Amino acid sequence: MQEDLRTLGEDFSDAVLTGAEWDGREFAHCDFTDADLGLLRARNCVFTECTFRRTDLAESRIRACAFRSCRFDRVVLRDSRWEGCSLLGSSFVDCRLRQWKPGETDLTLVGMGRADLRGLDLRGVRFREANLGEADLRRCDLREADLMGARLLGTRFEEADLRGAIIDADGLAQSVLAGARVDVNTALAFAAAKGLRVD
Repeated sequence: MQEDLRTLGEDFSDAVLTGAEWDGREFAHCDFTDADLGLLRARNCVFTECTFRRTDLAESRIRACAFRSCRFDRVVLRDSRWEGCSLLGSSFVDCRLRQWKPGETDLTLVGMGRADLRGLDLRGVRFREANLGEADLRRCDLREADLMGARLLGTRFEEADLRGAIIDADGLAQSVLAGARVDVNTALAFAAAKGLRVD
């Protein structure tokens, strides 16, 4: 990668970058506090330990990008589409996520405790070992999602579609599942997690 595609420790606070187009760029330890990144088009970019605080990412289109141990704090993600991305070890605090579209995205080890994700299409999203404690996932489409090892204490799944989703016994026992749609395997695992015997 060319040297001018790497940015280290840059302060983008209050920057107006509306409609920016980034391809193959690398950002490390950069601060995007209060930056306007609305309509951003990013592809094959890597962000490492970057801070997005009150950043506007509305209507952005992010494809095949990696966000490694980044912090998203009160970020606006209205009508933002992320496809094939990885957010390994990143955290979300008080972000507006209800119109976010993270298609086929890897959220392994992501911190999303108490996040409001109601009604999102999260089909096939990977949440392995993520912290979703007390998060609101009511009415979400979680078909084929991978929640193995995720922290789900108090997580709300009412009326969510969990058919084909992978959830371990602890997650099933600790979360709220009233009215959720599940397949036979998940129903049996839930019964076992509650101490029931199915003959």
